[in-house]
Amino acid sequence: MAVFFIEANFLKDLQWKSWLRFTKPFITSGLHYHSWTIYDFQYIFLLILGVFLFYIIENPGIFIKFLIVCIFAIGLYLPVPRKFFLPFLPIASWLVLFYSCRFIPGKNRPHIYVSVLPALENILYGDNLSVIIAKHTNIVKDILAWLPYGVIHFTLPFLTSAGLWWYGPPGILPVFSKSFGYMNLVGVLTQLIFPCSPPWYEYTYGMNTPAEYTMPGHPGGLARIDKLFGTDTYTKTFSGSPMVFGAFPSLHSGCAIIQTLFISHVIPKSRPICFAYVMWIWWACMYLTHHYMVDLVGGGFYAVVAFWCAWDYLPSVNKHCRNRWDYIKEKNSVLLPTDNNDNVNLLFDSSKFNNNDEYEIEIATTISEGTDLAALTNSESSSKSNTSIDTIGQSFHEVKLHPPNS
Repeated sequence: MAVFFIEANFLKDLQWKSWLRFTKPFITSGLHYHSWTIYDFQYIFLLILGVFLFYIIENPGIFIKFLIVCIFAIGLYLPVPRKFFLPFLPIASWLVLFYSCRFIPGKNRPHIYVSVLPALENILYGDNLSVIIAKHTNIVKDILAWLPYGVIHFTLPFLTSAGLWWYGPPGILPVFSKSFGYMNLVGVLTQLIFPCSPPWYEYTYGMNTPAEYTMPGHPGGLARIDKLFGTDTYTKTFSGSPMVFGAFPSLHSGCAIIQTLFISHVIPKSRPICFAYVMWIWWACMYLTHHYMVDLVGGGFYAVVAFWCAWDYLPSVNKHCRNRWDYIKEKNSVLLPTDNNDNVNLLFDSSKFNNNDEYEIEIATTISEGTDLAALTNSESSSKSNTSIDTIGQSFHEVKLHPPNS
């Protein structure tokens, strides 16, 4: 029995090595030698979701859908564009899912809850706060509510991404991208499973009218903005929304809070401003009759959970670094050399980003500041002992370079 077990393991190992040799020419080295963990199940989930969305989307046609799939396949296969496409994948999945909601037949979707959110509002807060806030309107309030809800909300993710890239440590932008994407993705899935009517439904149809998926969306208080500027931008946008009954959770609230958490993590002094923005958009959501207070709290909960899940993957912030350039200079800094017999020892200082440790790199040739040490360790004129420098994972190991044997 033991012999059979050993032979079975040997055959299994042989088959696995044969499979690796067979697939090596067809996949990149990074994927070929990737150590798979339970963390990678997220991509299986996104793949299943992508196949489902590919199947239900009726417009655009099959050619455009295949073209989009090919673009993402090539982007994920090639090493350079993969750095963008991989963290962007959750955001793309969220956007496609939101767009695809219009193609899900109403007969296959859950019952729409009209009175659940107002009832929760009264139970938790003693009154309907959104009704109280939206009761008295004027032009000044309309503009103050329109700015965060209809303008800043759609531009701030791009500004936040640019700010995190420039002022944050390298590696924080992919973490933000995935957190932002998954939070919105789970939020839309919740809206599909638990569809609820927003406050404008109460004003338009009343609480006793059953909601149906054939009902168009409504701009709520933003209709006054269209009237003020003489346009129908928000009326057309919300009337054709693929997610009419997606009041809970409020992704306006979720986006604002998750951006606040990341920005305040990088720039702690910005916390008062970030908190003020969250309060501002919360007020706007209720004033424009798009969300109840319970929706806003629910969206905030989703954002906090997403940030908590991302916490272990956040690179450490150095308060002495003002921007990305400072992080890069510190990461690749080489201190002055000190003579040691015939060799030159250089101290690679990684104290600011790796547990206050310092590692020596012994190099047998003269190196000017700014030399790519990772490339040097792979040069044919040097032989290295121990492991190489992993600049992507920010994990640095001791490297000793010796001159070639004479």
